[in-house]
Amino acid sequence: MTDESSESNPSRPDPNPDPSPNLNPNPDSDPTPDSDTDSRTPPAVAVVDAQSPGNVGTIARAMKNFGFEDLLLIDPPELDPDGEAYGFAGHAREDVLPGATEISFDELVSNYHTIGCTAVTNEDDRSHVRFPYSTPADLAERLPTVDTPTALVFGRERVGLTNEELAEIDEICSIPAAQEYPVLNLGQAATVTLYELRTLTLGEGTGETQLPDLERVRAPEETIDRLYDQWGDLLEEINHPQEKREKTMRMLRRVYGRADLTSREANTMLGLLRRATERPAERSPSSDQ
Repeated sequence: MTDESSESNPSRPDPNPDPSPNLNPNPDSDPTPDSDTDSRTPPAVAVVDAQSPGNVGTIARAMKNFGFEDLLLIDPPELDPDGEAYGFAGHAREDVLPGATEISFDELVSNYHTIGCTAVTNEDDRSHVRFPYSTPADLAERLPTVDTPTALVFGRERVGLTNEELAEIDEICSIPAAQEYPVLNLGQAATVTLYELRTLTLGEGTGETQLPDLERVRAPEETIDRLYDQWGDLLEEINHPQEKREKTMRMLRRVYGRADLTSREANTMLGLLRRATERPAERSPSSDQ
């Protein structure tokens, strides 16, 4: 999703022998996920050879937004606690970013089921480097059944993941975008992908998000039924044609059925309809002129 060309294939730089002081401080730690934990934990997010610390911070923030915690960095830039990575990370500077682990690309593909994110796919199965592919929405449906540690892999800003890297990755993911310009910024691509996969961490619907449960605030059915009764009284009061009343009530039921009125909205409508029914407006002779 950050690839500028499917033909770009620069050599990967040698891994940095000195881990960044802002990453996991234990260079001897095993990058293999703890086998005692639930293997269906949310996917890790791996970033390969990012050039901009700000993009790393942006990805960490998106992870925090959508409930992802495990950030893996391959050949990262220096992440100064006073620099733009931490500045762009928002509240993720407190946990996701300082908790990131630096590993090699070989360790990544050896220890995780890897999903390479790219904007440029192959057209068909004549080449399997960038084909077949899934969209993030496809992954959201399938990943809950994948019983193995998984990592979403994002590439460098200019060329994304190289063909050599993609050849070692298990599957491909691509965000549907405009054909004339499908390439997203690295931070944008990660944010869109993680948003689509939020059900893996936050649950279905509003789940564990900040949004209220709409079913909880919807007006009780007895209140909605009173609203329909009041409409029926109003149609009778204004002498709405008898032969049209059934169709009119059905139309009103469809309208309110889609609206999911809250209790306050339904009671307000009830009050207005009651006043209109009790005091119908009389047409003055001048109104027909």
